[in-house]
Amino acid sequence: MSFIVSEEIEAYAAAHTTRPEELLAELAEETKATLRAPQMLTGPIEGRFLELLVFGLGAKRVLELGTYSGYSSLSMAAGLPEGGHIDTCEYEEKHAEVARRYIARSPHAERITVHVGPALETIDRLEGDFDFVFIDADKTNYRNYYEALLPRLTPHALMAIDNTLWSGRVLDDSDDSEDTRAIRELNDHIAADDRVVAVQLTVRDGVTLVRRG
Repeated sequence: MSFIVSEEIEAYAAAHTTRPEELLAELAEETKATLRAPQMLTGPIEGRFLELLVFGLGAKRVLELGTYSGYSSLSMAAGLPEGGHIDTCEYEEKHAEVARRYIARSPHAERITVHVGPALETIDRLEGDFDFVFIDADKTNYRNYYEALLPRLTPHALMAIDNTLWSGRVLDDSDDSEDTRAIRELNDHIAADDRVVAVQLTVRDGVTLVRRG
């Protein structure tokens, strides 16, 4: 994954973003050293962005698809109001183990539940609606996640979908990979969906924010 903005601008933005807590910095280092595909790590800029979205919404019920090593879960937990809770879904047990270990060391251990298994099955098991949804899981299911969760957003909820610019590959006509096609399809679907209001941002690898219209 490469960012949409230049490395210099990315570094400048990071330098002017509130630094992560020591536990998150330690988690980032372990992730980079021990897990496959460390580029999936949310990182300090997007982590703070997610925290502030949760805080600004006053979101009490948060759903995340794609826990990875837990950086984004812990970031969002810092923005939860009293009584707030995060359900986070991860397919790989190895990733979930790292996330659970760091969640247990954090002040937010009682506010985050890690679910292991196919995310669509977890969504079906969970009851009720959500104040904030963050989708950062397998790209081929992005549209399925979107359709499953759009009706379950509370009236003032937001859905944030990660990687929607896909390192610029959405513009590369020679890239016909399954993941790229899935992201292009979702982007076009959202743009034509009269049920929602959406904005696509150039944060890291592209983040699309959606609310019900």
